[in-house]
Amino acid sequence: MCLFRSFYPDKYCDSAYEIDYKKLYDEGYRGVIYDIDNTLVPQDAPADEKARKLMVDLKEMGYQVMLLSNNKPPRVEMFVEGMDVDFIAEAKKPLKDSYLKAMEQMGTTVENTIFVGDQLFTDILGANKAGIKTYLVKPIDPKEEPQIVFKRKLEKIVLKMGKKG
Repeated sequence: MCLFRSFYPDKYCDSAYEIDYKKLYDEGYRGVIYDIDNTLVPQDAPADEKARKLMVDLKEMGYQVMLLSNNKPPRVEMFVEGMDVDFIAEAKKPLKDSYLKAMEQMGTTVENTIFVGDQLFTDILGANKAGIKTYLVKPIDPKEEPQIVFKRKLEKIVLKMGKKG
């Protein structure tokens, strides 16, 4: 087994908006946990019409939805303003506790929940540690903070090693 397995997502997608949520619902999934920044919108951006529509569509489909962010509450509150979506701020990803708390609040389990995020070392690692099916999406905005740019370079190395193993 590869040393880096806990960093690998179950699925790769260009965007959170291209995932076939209807198919996943038909397969029995009932909860979706999202990262926000660079997963649903660019870094620090408010929710746009696309993000708002996705949340409404998922709820109408029958999903429970939760946002999981390492950001402070004011950032996440600004994002969810006017939406009926729960969140956990200061989630301390990649610790698995916030993922487990999110599922508890949604009333879902590891078997029927998916996680969607853009970073290996926080989003995907934490969801994998919690036992959730993971989707890694490409970051929406290529302009990122220096520490994130550095992590992206490390992510590429880890993903490349996984393809060899």
